Amino acid sequence: MPEAIEVRKVPIHSVADASELAKLIDEGVFAADRVIAIIGKTEGNGGVNDYTRIIADRAFREVLIEKGAPADQVKQVPIVWSGGTDGVISPHATIFATVDVPEDDPSRQEQRLTVGFAMSEPILPEEIGYVAMIKKVADGVKVAMERAGITDVKDVHYVQTKTPLLTIHTIRDAHSRGKEVWTEHTHESMDLSNGVTGLGIAVALGEIEMPSDEDVMKNRDLFSSVASCSSGVELDQAQIVVVGNATGVGGRYRIGHSVMKDALDQDGIWEAIKSAGLDLPERPHHTDLDGRLVNVFLKCEVSGDGQVRGRRNAMLDDSDVHWHRQIKSCVGGVTAAVTGDPAVFVSVSAAHQGPDGGGPVAAIVDLG
Repeated sequence: MPEAIEVRKVPIHSVADASELAKLIDEGVFAADRVIAIIGKTEGNGGVNDYTRIIADRAFREVLIEKGAPADQVKQVPIVWSGGTDGVISPHATIFATVDVPEDDPSRQEQRLTVGFAMSEPILPEEIGYVAMIKKVADGVKVAMERAGITDVKDVHYVQTKTPLLTIHTIRDAHSRGKEVWTEHTHESMDLSNGVTGLGIAVALGEIEMPSDEDVMKNRDLFSSVASCSSGVELDQAQIVVVGNATGVGGRYRIGHSVMKDALDQDGIWEAIKSAGLDLPERPHHTDLDGRLVNVFLKCEVSGDGQVRGRRNAMLDDSDVHWHRQIKSCVGGVTAAVTGDPAVFVSVSAAHQGPDGGGPVAAIVDLG
């Protein structure tokens, strides 16, 4: 049986800052060698060359080692950084660690937060965008589910991944072996990698049947309602973190999910929070949360028709500011208005993750 989870959200005060992680360890909230995953937002451009993700990764791993965790173990900890804190979004990290809960603790009789981690088989550049990658992601999700102690796919509420995208180097590598790639535009490959991964998650959880190569990035009716997929230059496998609920693990926390139907759908965020177990009024306000919301995790995407609720916008036509940054800023503001806290995890590029123009929302709450 997996162990109980302690989860805390901390601010990041500068690009290379991990002082708040160190503080939690020093205060005895959890031990360094029991940190099992970190998910956060860094303040770079969110693009292929966003090296703030690498800087933050190094800073957090160095603190874990400095505070006593074995270096070999720290190398295996999944740390997923989403670059770009456009608008009011504030740089932060959500840290997951295991803690001890007494065997007779009443919380063990109820569903509580559990986390499982897995790495897929290596993904070749020529597999990005195709069924071969979907299968590898799906297999990895099933392993992570098993490690989380989740037996029913309905108890999975959030799957955070980090997968490789295409770079000039990996494109050349594929060509040197006589292989073709889905696209030679490296920035486009970010959306592609995220979308294929979303399909892999959906397949693993039985949300859809195995799609065809032709469905990728075209059939937007195929999506996962719990996928949150990021991609970067720093790995060649799918790094998979499955977060859900299970009976028997115990602890203070629980997770729920919903979807935003469009960029303004505040109700979707509130539905995710209620799904996690908070009893809220019919028309809630952020003051009703009373400090019990740990964090929300969202994906967002510009609607393919260039509209929101029948009103035209210019995001897809803007040659000065990429739509990635515009929709992230928009949904970040909507989300912060709901939670009353700008430190929210809002990530862009949500192909096959939630409905077109919307995206999945997961919420972790503290039940006390």
